[in-house]
Amino acid sequence: MAKNEEKLSLAIGLMSGTSCDGVDAALIETDGEGQLRSLASAFRPYEPAEQTLLRRAMEDAQGMKNRTARPGCLIEAEALITRAHIEAVGRLMAQDSARGLQPDVIGFHGQTVWHDPASGITVQIGNGQALANACKVPVVHDFRAADVAAGGQGAPLVPIYHKALQASSVIPLQQPLAIINIGGVANITWIGKDGTLTAFDSGPGNALINDWVFRKDNLAMDEGGAIAASGSVDFLALITLMGNPYFRKAAPKSLDRNAFDVAPIEALSLENGAATLTAFTVETICLGLEHMEIQEGEAAKMVVVCGGGQHNDYMMAQLGEALDSPVMQADALGWNGDSMEAEAFGYLAVRSLRKLPLTFPRTTGVKAPLSGGVLSLPV
Repeated sequence: MAKNEEKLSLAIGLMSGTSCDGVDAALIETDGEGQLRSLASAFRPYEPAEQTLLRRAMEDAQGMKNRTARPGCLIEAEALITRAHIEAVGRLMAQDSARGLQPDVIGFHGQTVWHDPASGITVQIGNGQALANACKVPVVHDFRAADVAAGGQGAPLVPIYHKALQASSVIPLQQPLAIINIGGVANITWIGKDGTLTAFDSGPGNALINDWVFRKDNLAMDEGGAIAASGSVDFLALITLMGNPYFRKAAPKSLDRNAFDVAPIEALSLENGAATLTAFTVETICLGLEHMEIQEGEAAKMVVVCGGGQHNDYMMAQLGEALDSPVMQADALGWNGDSMEAEAFGYLAVRSLRKLPLTFPRTTGVKAPLSGGVLSLPV
């Protein structure tokens, strides 16, 4: 083995986002710094009944003060999360490109059910020890708690992985570069001309839209944005939604998926509500990028979109029309846009084992670069 390969680890990353669509699993090889290679990915979807349970868990978790408490249906939801992630690891390792490989570590994000850093609390459910025991692999979990305890926002965590992807890209990417992850919540990673990393949650992503179409028509999502495309934006409702004081806060900042009250759209039709919520996501992303342009004195040379939002054709078209910068899907760069967050948690697990920082003053607001995560060894 070459000297520079001695430091490489095989890591599984797991992510269950606030959009509640399922578990993404990814296998990467990395040193936790500049070397990384994607090897395999898999997806374990949530069934409708499971999605309903997770939505109930998020409702039952609201206002939590003790992050170890499990009110309402959280015990049942935590068992589901753990079981689904064990199944996701099994699906991943059954892939031809992963079969026969032995992972060194699993990065297990769990499911965020409550995120309130202003009150010093963030809650991700999922049993890391049970996952380690079932998979016979060390598991790093509870990634956000250390940052929140140190006064940070605990989110977003993926920016350091975005920077590693950008640095290792075979396609030259001009800076400033903005990478927009549109999951349940949307967040922006800004890589400045000098490589400086800044990140923050810009506003809603897919979660409000998913919840709306589920409640109105029992649909899991607005596939491709087709429902929104057939509706009309209610601009009065949009202006009301945009009035949330969160958008006037300076970065870094982060959100809970349930931070926004959708009462302004309650009287709208399925189509018009979806159109208005999609516009809400687009407008808040644009506002976040505008704030960075003002702060940095230059607009992004390129905007790369990853996460489920990259498959919403209507949302992507709206972003393309609203921004002067070219907008492209992460997949077009050869990145795995759907599994990027999962890959990131594998990367972060390796960094955690090597005591490298996961969060930074300009990504979460923590006072100094900080490592994090809890290690559970299989027994």
